[in-house]
Amino acid sequence: MNKTRYPRSFSHIGITVPDINKAVNFYQEIMGWYIIMSPSKVLKENDTAIGQMCIDVFGEDWEYFEIAHMSTSDGIGIELFSFLNGKKEAPEFNPFNTGLFHFCVQDPDIENLTKKIVEYGGKQRMPIREYYPNEKPFKMVYVEDPFGIVFEIYTHSYELTYSSGAYQN
Repeated sequence: MNKTRYPRSFSHIGITVPDINKAVNFYQEIMGWYIIMSPSKVLKENDTAIGQMCIDVFGEDWEYFEIAHMSTSDGIGIELFSFLNGKKEAPEFNPFNTGLFHFCVQDPDIENLTKKIVEYGGKQRMPIREYYPNEKPFKMVYVEDPFGIVFEIYTHSYELTYSSGAYQN
């Protein structure tokens, strides 16, 4: 067994949305993410590599879906999916159950980004809070996009936020 540990990098996250075009617009306009591949249709078909791969992942209960690929400024991919079947309302927020609870983005202007999210139809789930009052000038907030997907905003990187001695007044 190889005893060398290597922290794997984060490649992308897949998010199912009710309307692919509205989601691409929100994430491009409000979050500033780049469009890598505009919305396109993937058909359930056995004779293409993408069709067969999607049958392997999603099973047989679909005819087609729409997909778009976006990227954050640091190269993390965002795959947006929109399926014909499935629930179109916001998922129930339940961080106590096993599963993906949220993702986090970073913006030093947390107040303005939060305001823009709300103006676009999203929600601010809590007041903007200082993570370590009187110790580090770092802030955080939980928000929802217009589709009910919960995410967090930090003003500083994950490493700076949690490391001791990373910020000295």
